[in-house]
Amino acid sequence: MTSFPHLATRLFNAPLAILPGKAEVVMAALAERLGVTALTRAGTSVFMIEDADEEALYGTPGGARSRDDYVGYDLVAGVAVIPVRGTLVQRTGTLRPYSGMTGYDGLRQNFLTALCDEAVDAIVFDIDSPGGEVAGCFDLVDTIHGARGRKPIWSILGENAYSAAYAIASAADHITVPRTGGTGSVGVIYMHVSFEDALKKAGVEVTLITKGDLKGEGSDMKNLSEDTFKRMKADVEAVGALFDATVARNRGLKPKAVFDTQAGTFLGEEGVKIGFADAVMAPDEAFRALLAQLD
Repeated sequence: MTSFPHLATRLFNAPLAILPGKAEVVMAALAERLGVTALTRAGTSVFMIEDADEEALYGTPGGARSRDDYVGYDLVAGVAVIPVRGTLVQRTGTLRPYSGMTGYDGLRQNFLTALCDEAVDAIVFDIDSPGGEVAGCFDLVDTIHGARGRKPIWSILGENAYSAAYAIASAADHITVPRTGGTGSVGVIYMHVSFEDALKKAGVEVTLITKGDLKGEGSDMKNLSEDTFKRMKADVEAVGALFDATVARNRGLKPKAVFDTQAGTFLGEEGVKIGFADAVMAPDEAFRALLAQLD
């Protein structure tokens, strides 16, 4: 069993670019383990890779690796297909989605490797994700956007690309979405968790001794003050403005047009109408369209 402090710092008291419904599901599933409804903070390693054995990480006993273990994408008819699945986080230390997560670190390495791979004629991000962490997202998006023109880059949605996943999708040259797939949720969410009242009920009093008036601001040992809320809200707005500007740049839209979506989600053709996607296509149809373009 693994304690959850590391996971808690990534989920709470930090800006997230994730579909609100997904954030609520994560919160509900992990609430008790994270101490939101109880004081004990214990749980499993479901989101962690520290306890995984080498076979689980690398696919071969004893950690023996082949060349394919250093390439986290499939090469299909000259196209590097990079999977973007599940919750997006800054680092997983793996090249492929692991335990319901995909790391920006793995995506970056896969993308840069595919750019330099002479066997790769085009790159596809195969996306189905509700989004995830802000940390690391926009740097990756800028890297992808900055490589436009070197090789065709497509985002082919297996179903959905929301929030941080949509930021990645928007960096590509071309986006396709299935009829029942979704785009959007261009916004930021911040979940603050306080244990103060629960601690008081348990007869526990915590005193924060800090240097600097704002040092303990946002601590989960204290309820959120009005001033702290305003400062956190300002951070959320700043990241949100960056998100709007990034999507606007990537998609050739005006920032206000992106802002006016108010983090809404758009099904299939609706996403094309507002400029969040280029075509409604099933994934296999989209892949064939890319191959035809390469001929």
